Amino acid sequence: MNPMGWRTSLVLIVFLVIAAFFLITEHRAHLFGVLPYLLLLACPLMHWLMHGGHGEEHRRYAAATPAFFPRINPIFSRR
Repeated sequence: MNPMGWRTSLVLIVFLVIAAFFLITEHRAHLFGVLPYLLLLACPLMHWLMHGGHGEEHRRYAAATPAFFPRINPIFSRR
């Protein structure tokens, strides 16, 4: 089965649960103090990571539609 044995795995899990409990209880003030900054950091990260695929759709639409970018300046238009 497990090369460490089930007793060693159980001891490791109990140790990690106890360590997580003490880390959370002792450092709760630090964690709550950082949460507003993490929220502010999450906004640009979500925008950067979640909107990455939109560029391909716009390129396909621009290729299919010749009037995607209307000519604003009449000097440069060839009409």
